[in-house]
Amino acid sequence: MDTETIARERIDRLCDLAREATVAGEDARARNYVRRARRIAERNRLRLPREFTRFTCDSCDAYLRPGLNARVRTRDGHVVVTCDCGEQARYPYD
Repeated sequence: MDTETIARERIDRLCDLAREATVAGEDARARNYVRRARRIAERNRLRLPREFTRFTCDSCDAYLRPGLNARVRTRDGHVVVTCDCGEQARYPYD
């Protein structure tokens, strides 16, 4: 197997683990998984999957769950996701 393929599989697995940890209420563990996935992507010069970037906070590394630790609002042409730490992310939609 190629090292890039292995890295992508690990990132996907860490994303799944972060989601499960957040649902179980283990926020510290979810943050650890998010940090590890980002580190793997940096070392292998890979882009993180869109799902991962949209559901993680760039500031505090939390895995975001709308209604649980994130607020999602729609504005004119974009979605605003606000983390509990106060960080906001804006994504366009058509």
